[in-house]
Amino acid sequence: MTATPPPSPAPRYPVAPVAPRAPLAAPPRAASRWRRAARTLMLLAALGAAGTAGVSLADTDADRARAALRSGEILPLSRILETVSSQYAGDVIDVKLDRDDGIWKYEVKLLLPTSTIAKLEYDARDARLLKAKGHDLDRARKP
Repeated sequence: MTATPPPSPAPRYPVAPVAPRAPLAAPPRAASRWRRAARTLMLLAALGAAGTAGVSLADTDADRARAALRSGEILPLSRILETVSSQYAGDVIDVKLDRDDGIWKYEVKLLLPTSTIAKLEYDARDARLLKAKGHDLDRARKP
């Protein structure tokens, strides 16, 4: 004799049968999201290419400066720093090498003992002082 399970109790509330749902199609917004994502990726790729173009220009400037140093067209930075320290009291806080109108120039920012900043411009060929600007610059000048 096999025992049969007792019948399940009837639900308290009537339950309507649920029809199986068809798989959901992607809403129209999903397509626009993909397009937006693709546009964003293309924009990032374009910006990345523009960024690398800027790097190659910077490399070109550095290469020109190295070539000028190797050919003896300009003095090394160490020589300019020696000249600055022999002429003025203070600490060098920034140096730039620029080529203006075909002439290489070192632009030096100097923190003076009076806590003011002076700007000095030297000819990169012979370390000759071209310009000097700043408060208390005369007091910082060494004899």
